[in-house]
Amino acid sequence: MADIVLNVEVRENIGTGGARAVRRAGRVPGVLYGGTRGPVPLSVDANAFRKALFTGGLLGHRVTLQYGSETQTVIAKDIQFHPVNDQPVHFDLYRVEEGQLIRIAVPVRFDNPEDAPGLKRGGTLNVVRHEVELWAPAESIPEVLVADLTGLDIGEQVRMSSITLPQGVEPTITDRDFVIATVASSSAMVSSEADASGETAEG
Repeated sequence: MADIVLNVEVRENIGTGGARAVRRAGRVPGVLYGGTRGPVPLSVDANAFRKALFTGGLLGHRVTLQYGSETQTVIAKDIQFHPVNDQPVHFDLYRVEEGQLIRIAVPVRFDNPEDAPGLKRGGTLNVVRHEVELWAPAESIPEVLVADLTGLDIGEQVRMSSITLPQGVEPTITDRDFVIATVASSSAMVSSEADASGETAEG
């Protein structure tokens, strides 16, 4: 994915009142933390932040902060949204260094459902994990994990071992090959099979 660059300003006023003033000025307040330095309150232009968030896959990926002539590589760790209008109201960024291992949750995408016999016969995909927590070098965080549904029939599963990870990336759970999703009979299929069984018994 393309690098995301955010031009930031250091906030002088902190606390609830300061955050409200930042939002009234058309900016989103946030905090930069991590590493050996202390937390730094920041703000970003609201339009630029929304663009990065909704088109650039901001959350969970590397971001370059631009402050005057200085730059800093960070990870967007958390974003809080307004409960009514769903607009971003606060963000947390985490300082990272090249090669640093980051613990981060990455979403799972399910590809090729049209090639899964179980789904073609009316089964349903029961997703156990919509995202998987990984240990990943800061420069190798995958944007998404791809689960291939090709060939899956009723009762079969997608497990972590079937997902290809970039070099140096591994799940935080290492003691078992955990389930990502299963292909199960739908309620309609179960009902149909029960009806058929009843008719057979009556016959």
